[in-house]
Amino acid sequence: MKKIKQKKTLTVTVYIVLRFLVIVCMIGQVFRGNWNNVFLCFVTLLLFTIPTIVDKKLNIKLPSTLEIIIYLFIFSSEILGEIQNFYGIFWHWDTILHVLNGFLMGAIGFSLVDILNRYERFHITLTPIFVSLVAFSFSMTIGVLWEFVEFGFDQYLKKDCQKDRIITEISSVGLNKKKENVPKKIKNITKTKIYSKKGNKEIITVVPNGYLDIGLVDTMKDLFVNFIGALVFSILGFLYIKDRDEYKFLEKFFPVLKKINT
Repeated sequence: MKKIKQKKTLTVTVYIVLRFLVIVCMIGQVFRGNWNNVFLCFVTLLLFTIPTIVDKKLNIKLPSTLEIIIYLFIFSSEILGEIQNFYGIFWHWDTILHVLNGFLMGAIGFSLVDILNRYERFHITLTPIFVSLVAFSFSMTIGVLWEFVEFGFDQYLKKDCQKDRIITEISSVGLNKKKENVPKKIKNITKTKIYSKKGNKEIITVVPNGYLDIGLVDTMKDLFVNFIGALVFSILGFLYIKDRDEYKFLEKFFPVLKKINT
């Protein structure tokens, strides 16, 4: 009982500290007149309420460890990543968050199926490998849907969520002068010039050190690391179902239904 109270106290402490930091950040952005970041802070505060909504409305208990990870993930993504530009400062910040996202979505997907599997009212019995496969598929689906969201922001709001990358080698059939379905390879690209017009004035933008890739490399990298996170959790979930006592520590990452008829 004492350990449960300590875990709950830690969760509440993390929640209060992070919420306070978001409010401080929001006030700072108000003074700077950056209303886009103010909106992000407001969205972050709303996202912080998700664990409470899940607990109260859906009757699902989130372990303290998982709840803290969710809070840190939201804060790291919106406040540190977007507003403090950790995505630009730290090269692998986005990669780390996508791995964590794959892990978290795997946990949620796994728990949804495991709850049904153990809930007598539904009368279903699923094998451990099937539950793990569903968890993996759920995580990958969420990852793909998120890339759709980023693409939508880039296409219609011009936000560049799918970050551009500088590459030094390309291979494209579009550069084949004979219009054949044979890719033309260009290596050791040192710079790229982009020509555009503003009124009657021609503008030349030089991309140093290579060719500007518009989001493709970033998207595939995000999906790949999401795959890694989903795969790792699916394997852990499989082991947990096979022997719940030996892998009991994994319960720290699994949401559970508060009342299950067993």
